[in-house]
Amino acid sequence: MTQDRISAQLAFLTEADRLKSIQRATTLCDASRRENSAEHSWHIALYALTLAEHAERPVNIGRVIQMILLHDIVEIDAGDAPIHGGPDPAIQAIKEQKAADRIFGILPADQRDHYRALWEEFEAAETDDAIFAKSIDRVQPLIANLETGGGSWIEYDVTAQQLETRVGVKVRRGAPKVWQALKQRIDTWFAENRG
Repeated sequence: MTQDRISAQLAFLTEADRLKSIQRATTLCDASRRENSAEHSWHIALYALTLAEHAERPVNIGRVIQMILLHDIVEIDAGDAPIHGGPDPAIQAIKEQKAADRIFGILPADQRDHYRALWEEFEAAETDDAIFAKSIDRVQPLIANLETGGGSWIEYDVTAQQLETRVGVKVRRGAPKVWQALKQRIDTWFAENRG
């Protein structure tokens, strides 16, 4: 029993290594290359740990970090869906559900159910922990775009209104002080580049 459990856990961890091969639309802050989804998950976990004091409501940072570490694992099968230029959201959701079934299904039943529940909670964004996790998930690419002179905003011809609708609303919901701190930089970029 123990050997089977460890074998399943190791198989899951080996499968998770594939997340390092999924390229995202967002570049690194130095614009040297696109980040991969594993790097993104790690960086967002660090963002959450560092910015937790600015959550709109109190959060359990341990749970938030668990959600963040798991939230993009489905991209192993479903691929990255850039917020400003991805595939049809309904089709992507179906792909991600199937990916969650397969990937979390590698684990022993108790971990499968726990990880899947955390992933579903993040996707639903209804609890304080998930709302904050979702908001921070939007902050990191925003910073990368500001640091690279527009990054994927230029590539996807993003407008200020699209950024507000796709990113601002979610960041404000879970971390309004963080959005407020970034708003002047965002407004300045759009005024200078899309004005």
